[in-house]
Amino acid sequence: MKEMKTITVVGGDLRQVYLAQAFVQSGYTVYAVGFDAGVELPEGIIAADRADIALLLCDAVVFPLPMTLDGKTVNTPLSEHTLELTQCAKMLPAECLVFGGRVDENTQAVFERTGHPVEDYFKREEFAVHNAQATAEGAVEIILRELPTTIYGRNILVTGFGRISKALVRILTAMGAKVTVSARKYGDLAWAEIYGCEGVHISDLGLVIGKQDVVVNTVPAVVLPRKMLSRLDPGCLVVDLASKPGGVDFDTAKQLGLKTIWALSLPGKAAPVTAGEIIKNTIVNMIAERRETDGKD
Repeated sequence: MKEMKTITVVGGDLRQVYLAQAFVQSGYTVYAVGFDAGVELPEGIIAADRADIALLLCDAVVFPLPMTLDGKTVNTPLSEHTLELTQCAKMLPAECLVFGGRVDENTQAVFERTGHPVEDYFKREEFAVHNAQATAEGAVEIILRELPTTIYGRNILVTGFGRISKALVRILTAMGAKVTVSARKYGDLAWAEIYGCEGVHISDLGLVIGKQDVVVNTVPAVVLPRKMLSRLDPGCLVVDLASKPGGVDFDTAKQLGLKTIWALSLPGKAAPVTAGEIIKNTIVNMIAERRETDGKD
């Protein structure tokens, strides 16, 4: 594997801007494509007017998270122009490494046809763990902003007990909240108790939901339908951290007058610098692993 010297960052939100900055600070030459809508790039990043040149010159290209929203074009919220996935794939040099986040099968097929399989950093465990911490801190910021009280002493329910929930309850319990975790697996409920929380099986959710000041959902399936939402105190804050379709019946929540916030992509909004560094460090690990594997062949 040849030495990585030049990296092109294509599209995405502020996470990708700070990802590019992190690569510059590590000594790479970095081109940026898809940041022309009034975005001021940090010093050292080369703003490319032409995507074809920036892609032709790179040893590795980093696409955003998610890589595409429509299956046809790169996700470029900070650009007034569109970039076709098929055109990007055709512009890449033969030995270029390609990285992207949450890559679907169709996008993978597009790049494989030109000999450039996409390595998905979103699937990496180190990315997921650090991203969970950033998401958890973003959720705490929302709760602090929206509650008319302190977190200390509040009854807070967290549904699900994956990476994000683990990071979140650690913070909430440290701040003095009375945290209840609702999950399906009894092993998760046992761990929730070890974390200092009350564990309640999802089938018994209705027994505790009416006592909560805040409900935070992390499950990407509707675990808070009308039956559950109708039991909430009118002043309860509902924060949904789950990816689409989410875990809350939002129409019912609106009808009931509940304050509900669907907080998607929190790392990029609450901590874009850290979120960019997380992606950068993950990609560096992926390159190191590839180099190690190539060295054994």
